[in-house]
Amino acid sequence: MTTFESWGRYPKTKQELKHLFWAQDFPVRNSTTGSQLPAGMGRSYGDVCLNDGNTLLVARGLNRLLAFDERTGLLRCESGVTLSEILDFAVPRGWFLPVTPGTKFVTVGGAIANDVHGKNHHVAGTFGSHVPRFLLARTDGAQVECSSTRNAEWYSATIGGLGLTGLIQWAEVQLKPIVSRKISHQGFQFQGLDEFFALSAAHSDREYTVAWVDCVGTKGDEVRGIFMCGDHSKAQEARKATPAPKLAVPVDFPGFVLNRASVRLFNTAYFHKQLKKHVAGVIDYEPFFYPLDAILHWNRIYGKEGLLQFQCVVPAADGPAAMREILDAIYESGLASFLAVLKIFGDCPSPGMMSFPMPGITLALDFPIKSDTTFRLLDKLGELTLAAGGRIYPAKDARMTAAQFQRFYPQYQDFAPYIDPAFSSSFWRRVTALA
Repeated sequence: MTTFESWGRYPKTKQELKHLFWAQDFPVRNSTTGSQLPAGMGRSYGDVCLNDGNTLLVARGLNRLLAFDERTGLLRCESGVTLSEILDFAVPRGWFLPVTPGTKFVTVGGAIANDVHGKNHHVAGTFGSHVPRFLLARTDGAQVECSSTRNAEWYSATIGGLGLTGLIQWAEVQLKPIVSRKISHQGFQFQGLDEFFALSAAHSDREYTVAWVDCVGTKGDEVRGIFMCGDHSKAQEARKATPAPKLAVPVDFPGFVLNRASVRLFNTAYFHKQLKKHVAGVIDYEPFFYPLDAILHWNRIYGKEGLLQFQCVVPAADGPAAMREILDAIYESGLASFLAVLKIFGDCPSPGMMSFPMPGITLALDFPIKSDTTFRLLDKLGELTLAAGGRIYPAKDARMTAAQFQRFYPQYQDFAPYIDPAFSSSFWRRVTALA
């Protein structure tokens, strides 16, 4: 058994690793007893990409670009290709990802399995909305070609299906045209949630919108932050591939480095680094979409114990009140998060049966693991989310209870028959324990 960490480095698990390099490597022959689970880059934060005591099928070796239509931007690639590799290929040719999360170091298979979302959810929906077709391989040897019109039920179950329905061997991704690497962006300092909601409404016509918020120094009604919005620049320019990151965190930081005082100082500096209340300009897409990708192994900042991420969405109708209550609970806990992101989800429906996004307000943030204090806070945030009629994102969860999951995702019972009989995950066993 080998250690394979998720990005949060919690929980600590061991599993047998089987590396896949060719389509014919699956189904796995002579595998150990127990369940299997496909895995990519391990960028999920909790245990959705872990299979403790069993087998992980590491699919990163399925990393080939198979076909590309230069007229339409339709790309076909194997599931182990990363979004970074797609960008390196596509941007110089005038194409960009239709939807991207906050890191490009995830595989296409992982992006589909978690139906990732990005800053443009309000206009473009989820990643799965731009995957017209894929090939799903099952452990019984069946190969199911899936689209919205062919094997549509398997298509819906696999998008957002947490990697449990089978191994995605290849997928098509519909890229979008661009003429520049640059993003025309604006940044607005705000004080209080009311101003955030007003800015979100005023700039809902921009393709990309998101806000960083300071959850340390202020309570919910008074929370400060920076609202950012942007569109792809229309000024044509030469488009080069991005060089590899040059910075890295070489070792685990001591656990005491991230505390309320140090994060308060960081957040104050981050808020005031924008010298004016409103700024506008152009910026390369890398720092706009992927500021943390410039530093390899940045999760080591949280120390060897790791971090817990929490992301919820609450419905728009009662969202402002619920978000104030959630932010107040974070403030009162005394815990610190400097990676807190607030956004309005749109009403673009996902094709995925188990997908996370829904119309409303989403908050994502992470905390260093500080004994029981962090666990108690996430338990409380889960209950507040449940009371508000929202849900938690499985890809960023290590704490959701079975009772909470089954109320967040009552469709899990309809989903369960599509799970490959040989597949399971630490997450799935945890959240269906009461079923």
